[in-house]
Amino acid sequence: MGDVVIRDGREADLGALTRLYNEYVRTTPITFDTEPFTEEARRPWLHAHPPHGPHRLLVAEDGDRILGYATSSAFRPKAAYSTSVEVTVYCAPDAGGRGIGTRLYEALFEALSGEDVHRAYAGVTQPNEASVRLHTRFGFRPIGTYHEVGRKFGRYHDVAWFEKDLGGADSDG
Repeated sequence: MGDVVIRDGREADLGALTRLYNEYVRTTPITFDTEPFTEEARRPWLHAHPPHGPHRLLVAEDGDRILGYATSSAFRPKAAYSTSVEVTVYCAPDAGGRGIGTRLYEALFEALSGEDVHRAYAGVTQPNEASVRLHTRFGFRPIGTYHEVGRKFGRYHDVAWFEKDLGGADSDG
């Protein structure tokens, strides 16, 4: 796998991260975004993931090339949801099957281990067996499916939801 380094995302990554994500926007139903982003439109997303705290952005880099990224983001905007995060991982199309997603999630969950985060959630557009396997391997359990919740490329898609106990928040609040 060469010298793949997992590190915090930074401003200089914005172009590569936008191009990587836009490939999924243009060619797959994995994301329900339907129009590619400009770098400027994607900048608020980047800034919502500082190198500390529960909302993180980690990138996998091989030399000067970003092979993928993982994020933990706010689950919902209301305050009581603050100890829950939604996680996701995206790999460059030619980096699949190389363990990049696994390494990104390992690093992400290690970074979250010191945070006040109790649960992680992941939505997986169906079918996507590779993503289901990845989430299951990391201890996520299926909790339900939103049927035909999104329409892209002229058809409806289901999203299966998964939950992982992170144990980081005191249940007494």
